[in-house]
Amino acid sequence: MTIKNSILRKVPPTHPGEMLREDFMPDFRLTPTTLAKALCVSRQTVNELLRERRAISAAMALRLAKLFGNTPDFWLNAQRAVDLWKTREIYGNEILNIHPLKAVGFHKSA
Repeated sequence: MTIKNSILRKVPPTHPGEMLREDFMPDFRLTPTTLAKALCVSRQTVNELLRERRAISAAMALRLAKLFGNTPDFWLNAQRAVDLWKTREIYGNEILNIHPLKAVGFHKSA
């Protein structure tokens, strides 16, 4: 059974870059440089992610999951929450004007 959550968030979800910066890096004593080396990416890529100017890609989610021992879904779901929240903020009024369609029933011919 699925329970629909119809309550919209008032505050934005935490960006994965903030999660890395505030939760993961201190626990593992990582700097942007050591994180970049561990992930085999450029320091610029890590900095853009930590400054929340870059989204988590599928490739980055795989790298982070391998490094921290969690799942790519963890990282992608965090990014998806941010993306949906931002998009809802931008297009919310337009979305309200869209109404669900009802399927037309099929009639068997005799």
